[in-house]
Amino acid sequence: MKKEYAIDDTWVSYELHPETPSAGILLSERFKGYDLSSFYDQLRIRGKEFGVAFGSHTLLSNSRLALMASEFARDQGLYESFHENVFHAYFTEALNIGNPDVIAAVAGKSGLKAEETLSALRNGSYASRLNNARKEGQLTGLTGVPLFIIDNKYKIVGAQPITVFRDLLDGINESREENAKK
Repeated sequence: MKKEYAIDDTWVSYELHPETPSAGILLSERFKGYDLSSFYDQLRIRGKEFGVAFGSHTLLSNSRLALMASEFARDQGLYESFHENVFHAYFTEALNIGNPDVIAAVAGKSGLKAEETLSALRNGSYASRLNNARKEGQLTGLTGVPLFIIDNKYKIVGAQPITVFRDLLDGINESREENAKK
């Protein structure tokens, strides 16, 4: 669910699958023909290394409400708490973060007033911020999350092992050393 990228050192939320219905869609429908069990097995292995437990998902939630609520939380100085709690709700508890009741509960757990949060979502205050983030994400070529852009040139997409980062950084350093010798 977590979709963010930096623009001038400002982190902006980005909705990766805006076509997802507001009620969500079954993962088996969204990813027909894919073996999701092996995907989740790998995700759980990587998560365990960092103390993150991934639950069993059956639904791909529409993240729009959660992302707008995260922007509201940012404006209230409670982004980190909200982010951590919505991440846990979605990835560990496998809750539908497209459901306003789930967002209200996460908001309350994060130190926000649940009704004030839902009111901000209903009045559309944060929709334009999300739409602008989507446009920026398209310009950067965002196709998956997390996305790491190094030197505004190299991209690493997805939760990759540390060796992928090391190999890329080593290659960049080698290239710079070769160019310096020329």
